[in-house]
Amino acid sequence: MARQAISVLRRLPVVPVLLTLLALSAPVLLGVSPTGTSVLTASSTSGPPATNALLARLVTRGKAPAAALLARENGGFRYVRAGQGIARTDHFRAGSMTKTFIATVVLQLAAERRLSLADTVERHLPGLVRGAGNDGRALTLRSLLTHTSGLYDFTAATRGTVPFTALQAVRTALTHPPADPGGFSYSNTNYVLLGLVIERVTSRSYAAEAERRIVAPLGLTGTSFPGSRTSLPAPHGRAYAADGTDVTELDPRVAGAAGELVTTLADLDRFYAALLGGRLLPPRLLREMLDTRAAHGSYGMGLFPVKLRCGTVVWGHNGRISGSYVRSAATVGGRRVLTFRVNTTAIADPGLEPRLLAAEFCPRTK
Repeated sequence: MARQAISVLRRLPVVPVLLTLLALSAPVLLGVSPTGTSVLTASSTSGPPATNALLARLVTRGKAPAAALLARENGGFRYVRAGQGIARTDHFRAGSMTKTFIATVVLQLAAERRLSLADTVERHLPGLVRGAGNDGRALTLRSLLTHTSGLYDFTAATRGTVPFTALQAVRTALTHPPADPGGFSYSNTNYVLLGLVIERVTSRSYAAEAERRIVAPLGLTGTSFPGSRTSLPAPHGRAYAADGTDVTELDPRVAGAAGELVTTLADLDRFYAALLGGRLLPPRLLREMLDTRAAHGSYGMGLFPVKLRCGTVVWGHNGRISGSYVRSAATVGGRRVLTFRVNTTAIADPGLEPRLLAAEFCPRTK
């Protein structure tokens, strides 16, 4: 559900991660003065002032009701909040961050030789992908993982508001002709199909496999795949559409395997640290995950790179779903990692995100 944000960010490329997020240093909070002006209160462990200021601008210029950030550097932890209505331990919807979990499960199955990335979609889902010029016999699992299948994005038809089963989502996509095969075209349909492949190969749902293989081993106690459950686990704040409508209650089937995930800031940091630190995949498959050649530099497999203005590259993903926008990024080796979120669908000034990442990850000069 994050195609627009990727189109902005892929102009900038990214790098592997490693980290273990267990605790927090003193927080930085942005409150509101009696006159209604945003006020930043920073502790001595608050970290880069530019990062804190840019997080605040996600509220003042980005039009988010609230924003929060959790970062780690050199074993220290930093939490920053701007605005009202977000807490550090809140559960929230993470949208397309789900894709990294799905890609990880598929690559684990490849490591176990239960499938091959060169397998056709037809092999695992016979007869499903047919129509309007689409043909699962000509598409590989690799093309789904890298968004090079050309399959139409079903959420372009639903605007991300219609709860669908996986089969309904795929059938909606198949009423449209494909984009040019081999070109990068971000499509949520790809990952809905990968969810079906996981189910076919394991005889368990993608949610059950992700929980068994990732969530439980890493102790991601705030992470879940809610299925059709419309409420968020406690604690949680409110979520707002761009027009201010409260969309906290949401049927996650609007996204399914492409964006269903509910999680926390700490869990996302821990997950990306473990993944990019080599704890979830053997080295060969992790290299495959970070190989962007199939997508012409735009995307790996459930991860994409961003090259910052200083030349530093960070790896991660973003997620957009009604009422929530989230971004995780980390440096090679995971010495530094950042996850931030806002409790609305979009950032009004999209230029703030690359500036925030640069403020956090680029070398600091006096």
